[in-house]
Order: sequence, then C-alpha cells, then structure tokens
Amino acid sequence: MYKILYNKGMKVGVYCNRATKKFLSVRLALIEALRGAGIPFAEFAEVDAIGGVDVLVVLGGDGTILKVAIEAGRRGIRVLGINAGNLGFLTEFEGDQVQEAVRLLSGKYDTEQRSVLEVVVNGNSFYALNEAVFQRRYEPEADDNVVAVCAEIDGKKVDEFVGDGIIISTPTGSTAYSLSAGGSILTPGIAAFILTPVCAHSLHNRPIVYADSSLLRVRLSERRAGVALYCDGKPVGDLHYGDKILLKKADFGVEFIKNKDSNFFDRLLFKLNKWSK
Repeated sequence: MYKILYNKGMKVGVYCNRATKKFLSVRLALIEALRGAGIPFAEFAEVDAIGGVDVLVVLGGDGTILKVAIEAGRRGIRVLGINAGNLGFLTEFEGDQVQEAVRLLSGKYDTEQRSVLEVVVNGNSFYALNEAVFQRRYEPEADDNVVAVCAEIDGKKVDEFVGDGIIISTPTGSTAYSLSAGGSILTPGIAAFILTPVCAHSLHNRPIVYADSSLLRVRLSERRAGVALYCDGKPVGDLHYGDKILLKKADFGVEFIKNKDSNFFDRLLFKLNKWSK
C-alpha cells in the first residue's frame, strides 16, 4: 500500500557498519548532501541506539537492512536503503545515487509497508522481516539425521515435512532463502506467507502459499535430529519435542521509502540477472 508523505519537521538517522571501509565514501557523501539540504540528522553505530528520528537511511546491502529493520518497524521509523554492499534487493538506491536519495527525502515520497513474521516459542516472541527457518542440527543420539516437522494452519494439518527443515517466508523474504530452496516469488503487497520445505525426503512436498491472517503451528518429532531456529539468518536457539511453536503476522510492519516510479519487477529482473552471473 502506497501513500504520499511530506518531510515537514523530519529528522533523519543514518546507520552503517563503520568497520567496513567500503561504506566510508558513501557515508561521507550522504552526510554532505544532508547538510547541504538542511535536513537534521543523527548517526547511529548500534541498533539499540536507534530512535528519535522519522527516517532511517541505511547504508549497506540487504544484510545491513535486516539488522535494523525490526527495531525501526517497532519504533515507526521509515527506512530508506542505499546499496553499499554486494546485494541490494531491499535498497532503493545504489551507492552512487546519494544525491538522488536526499532529493527524494527533501520533497515528497511514497512508502511501502512490508509485513513482519512473529515466531512465538513457549511464549517468547522473535521477529523476522525475511524468514524463519527450522533447520536440522546434528545429534549423535538421534535415530537418523533428518528432521520431521508437522505443520498445521488454523488447526488443520498441512503435512509432515521430513528432510533438512522448513522455511516460513514473508513476501519480502520470498526472494531470499526461500527462493533458493525452490519457493515461489511473492510480490511485496500480497497478504500471504509461504512455507517452503528444505531438501524434503518426499517428492510430494511442495511450497505452500497461505494467508498471512492464518495461524501456523509447528510440531517436532521426538525421534529425529535436533532443530535450530533462525530468524533472518540469526540463530535464535534450539527447539525440542513438545515445544509450543506458533507463527503469525506481527502487529507491526516495516515501512520502506520508495520512488514514485519504483518497479518491483524491474528490480527483480535486474537482481536475478546479477545474482545469476
């Protein structure tokens, strides 16, 4: 869903990984452009320090954006990505387009709301903009070295997935790990999640797209290898038989600033061609 916003009284935050020298020139160019446009800004070196701003400009690739997206979403801070990394599917501008990015902030712009996945494990919540991954881990005492994950949507059994695990992806994450595992590509605005098996031991297991208003419950088999949970690539912890696991749409999203002429399919084709080389 797009809407027009204006920059009256706007304060901008800047986040980048300063330990990576390749960000330095882009960061300096951005700061100079913000000062030239008279836009007040603050720099953040730690995710936990982000706050008190309306917009967060993130310098880096998709990995950098994933580090800050959840905290920005919680605080209602809009995100504008400038690609200074290797992959930039979530970024709106490339590293040599700093002036264009600041001009966009100085005028009016569109935004796009991206849904967030909430994973509740025994009452504790974890969040992901891209995906939650249930992935096997080696256990010497296990009968075999694959996992069996039973999935239920709105109380109805979907299937038992035996293999290396499953991926539950948002539309944003459908072009990430889920895509590599054979999942479908979802457009950003679609109200759905996708369940993608990872190296399933049955040819009948296929990716399943389901409404993001549904509740997904996951149960683990007691006689299989252990399972680890990852959210947006970060290890959350180990899961065990009997754990109560629920996945649902979070009550907040992440709002990305977009160009009015931004085209998801143009970016998709460009990035897929780039990644294929």
